[in-house]
Amino acid sequence: MGEIQKGIYKHYKGKMYLVLGEVTHSETMGKMVLYIPLYGAFRMFVRPKDMFLEEVTMPEYDYTGPRFLFVGKE
Repeated sequence: MGEIQKGIYKHYKGKMYLVLGEVTHSETMGKMVLYIPLYGAFRMFVRPKDMFLEEVTMPEYDYTGPRFLFVGKE
């Protein structure tokens, strides 16, 4: 599984997110990514690392590629 870099990521739908880092689920010990949307009200989210890093095919967006694309450091 790939490495998670802290910084700005672009979701395949176009919105931007700040990744704070990788965290561990307290019950399952699964690896998760902690991130904040750079729009709207302040909220923190976690997503399983494998899902965050996966390649997606979204015909409705005419897109095949990473779910989140690293754009750069903060």
